[in-house]
Amino acid sequence: QSFKLLGFLDVQNVPCARESVLYGSLGSLVMGLGHFLATSRVRRSSDVAVGGFICTMLGYWFYCRYNLAQQRIRQRMLKEGMRNRVLFEGSYLDPEKEQTGSERSNS
Repeated sequence: QSFKLLGFLDVQNVPCARESVLYGSLGSLVMGLGHFLATSRVRRSSDVAVGGFICTMLGYWFYCRYNLAQQRIRQRMLKEGMRNRVLFEGSYLDPEKEQTGSERSNS
């Protein structure tokens, strides 16, 4: 069963959404409580808590999505490298195959 935040953000199936909401709520608690302990102003502290939630959630969202994109690029490169390894293994295009003297003069 999925949980939709604000009716459109499917927290269970969207990568990084769950962690972003959790870190956002933690940031909201810390910033709101910290502001309340420093100033004893309830309304302003709740405003700071909402702002802290939005900033923390968006900050972690972009950080997580950037790392996810980098990981997917590395996986794609590794997959292509493995495919090329299988394709070129044992052929004259294999970069790990040592060339003999006659093969060096031909190329």
